[in-house]
Amino acid sequence: MTDLPHKEIRSRSGARGYELEPEVLNRRDDIVTFLRTRRSTVAADITGPGPTEQQLAHMLEAACRVPDHGKLTPWRFIVLRGKGKARFTAFLEECWRAQHPGAENGNDAPVPEAAFLATVPLVVVVVARAVEHPKIPQWEQWLSAGAACHNLLLAAQAMGLAAQWRTGWPAYDQRVTEWLGLGPGERIAGIVHIGQRRPDAPPLTDRLRPYWRDLATFPGEEDDAP
Repeated sequence: MTDLPHKEIRSRSGARGYELEPEVLNRRDDIVTFLRTRRSTVAADITGPGPTEQQLAHMLEAACRVPDHGKLTPWRFIVLRGKGKARFTAFLEECWRAQHPGAENGNDAPVPEAAFLATVPLVVVVVARAVEHPKIPQWEQWLSAGAACHNLLLAAQAMGLAAQWRTGWPAYDQRVTEWLGLGPGERIAGIVHIGQRRPDAPPLTDRLRPYWRDLATFPGEEDDAP
């Protein structure tokens, strides 16, 4: 079902799939091979240095080259690094502790999502901004924003950077979205963490991937069978 080096596995639910062997992950021999072997690095394993200014420009340029019905541009980017990222991290910690005053270990407990930001050098918040349109459903605009997240992720990894697309509680917290300056109708589509893979991080491994033939149907082709 795949000609790449892999092992076949089944999930706890019994769904069959496969995991690529670690040595073929994120191969960049050509674009199709890269897309077939792409694997994210978890944010906890991302550290500095961050991308160069040129790399950042190229990533955001790639993020804008996604299907966009009606040319509505239903997405925008908030780039957090340096002092801006530090202020954002402090605000997340403040929000979390205010909502969880009885959390175990009190103020010494790591704050979910905020804990990664101390070492991740660059975070790009992709904001979806769907609008009412007489011909273009908002659903298509949300999909376009998701595509922008994915292109951003792919561009970072294609450059050899480590990256992960996350959301977590900050994406759905009203105080966080207000702090980031989101307006009415805007939502966080993704929080993309970008940097370098930590040298001491555990070796990158794959996760269960489905076989495409288990998900694809070919209506009408049974009529062509001999």
